[in-house]
Amino acid sequence: MLELNNLVSEQLGLIIVGTALLFILILIWNIVQGSKLKKMRRKYEIMMAGAGVENLETLLIDLKVQLDSIEDEQGDQQRQLQSIQKLLPKQKAKIGIKRYNAFNERGNELSFSIAFIDSQQDGIVLTGIYNRDGSYVYAKPVVKGESPYSLSPEEKDAIHLAEQEV
Repeated sequence: MLELNNLVSEQLGLIIVGTALLFILILIWNIVQGSKLKKMRRKYEIMMAGAGVENLETLLIDLKVQLDSIEDEQGDQQRQLQSIQKLLPKQKAKIGIKRYNAFNERGNELSFSIAFIDSQQDGIVLTGIYNRDGSYVYAKPVVKGESPYSLSPEEKDAIHLAEQEV
């Protein structure tokens, strides 16, 4: 035991110096970490000043709830868009109009043929025939660009004009 006491007393100066250096290093490290924490707290307080919330956790939870509702709404809109895209080719959006003088009389081309067709060339052709005695309107169905009723050249022109429409 005496040898141990002698060894400790011989090395006591080095032990005290080493412990003091270790204490100083830990103190410096603690001061540096404290200043970093203080800067981070200042940035946090600046960030949260206008948010109207007490802490970051409630802010993140609110943002998550908002994001979930936006994703749900986006999903609904995606489903609506898909249903609209399914119906779009069936819409009679292509229109061709041909005005003409039906009876080679004097006149201002008061007769007309209008074709309403979709992308599959299905639809109708309306024809209005004007003469001095009156005006008559006829409707004919169109399937794949053709009709079960005979089409006049003007009606065929109206269908052709509608097919060319983009």
